[in-house]
Amino acid sequence: MMLTRKDEERTVLDDESRIAALPVAPPALLRDRPTTERGTRTRAALVAAARKVFERSGYLDARLIDIAKEAGCATGSFYTYFANKEEVFAAVLEVARDDMMHPGMGRVAGADDPYAVLEASNRAYLAAYQRNAKLMGLMEQVAHIDPEFRKFRSERANAFIRRNARGIADLQSRGIADTTLDPMTASIALSGMVSRLAYSLFTLREGEVDGRSPEFDQIVATVTDLWANALKFPDRL
Repeated sequence: MMLTRKDEERTVLDDESRIAALPVAPPALLRDRPTTERGTRTRAALVAAARKVFERSGYLDARLIDIAKEAGCATGSFYTYFANKEEVFAAVLEVARDDMMHPGMGRVAGADDPYAVLEASNRAYLAAYQRNAKLMGLMEQVAHIDPEFRKFRSERANAFIRRNARGIADLQSRGIADTTLDPMTASIALSGMVSRLAYSLFTLREGEVDGRSPEFDQIVATVTDLWANALKFPDRL
């Protein structure tokens, strides 16, 4: 059965909705939010303060007393909303979720330029990563010390990898990508390349020359060329 353009667009939207609905931290750590306006304000202040303290001190060295002080609250108030550091970190991630979300290599409709779609996806991902570089670094840190968070993060990463694999398979079916490649393996390799590059450049600040990183547009262009060349887009041969 041939898909119409509306069917294709609906497939993309359904896929994006499933990805967007994924939680960013183990659900067990996410408490119900306060029902009062005052409680909502206090909780929001604690979450904003926690992000500042985590990014300034690192996850391991962040202290709950410092979070409460940054929020202008008594330390006892912290425990009204969060039981521990794990819960407030989960809340920080939840608040930042929309800003960290990004499109993957999804389905390319017939009239779309696949290279332009790929470039837009890479640009959105890298821009979101750059905006949240310190928080992304914290996620790496927590994943190394917390087995439950590491397992959850791997499951979430796998959802993005599977989505990109479906995008690659779609390109293969249209004669745009190399059909000899295994879509899942290619997705793991290429998705990992981009995420590791973003971590290296934006979080660790590696590759700087005289204190300057490569230009953002150059990073996007290079990453997109590497994807397109690896998948052997016809116009890139």
